[in-house]
Amino acid sequence: QVQLVESGGGVVQAGESLRLSCAGSANVVSYNTMAWYRQAPGKQRELVAAITSRNSTDYGESVKGRFTISRDNDKKSVYLQMNTLKPDDTAVYFCFMSSPYRSYWGQGTQVTVSA
Repeated sequence: QVQLVESGGGVVQAGESLRLSCAGSANVVSYNTMAWYRQAPGKQRELVAAITSRNSTDYGESVKGRFTISRDNDKKSVYLQMNTLKPDDTAVYFCFMSSPYRSYWGQGTQVTVSA
């Protein structure tokens, strides 16, 4: 069974930083796109950031300039550095990875930003 293991969520104050990590499964030979999504209460899940196997990145408009996505292919991991956090960033953050055959989701990690 392939699982994505997320870590790094927590409670911070506005203006502070957090770094999320997500480790993929050793059973998957390689991952193509890796991404982070988030879902706030009462809202739809939205793309936060994505990175392709060629390290091309894409960001949601609300996080551009504050968040940075990166990946380590040897560790089959993806990271999200979140700076200058705002209360609006409060959400459950989900890791996503795709292989040539299917897609995988993490279980989610809570990020709470207090004013």
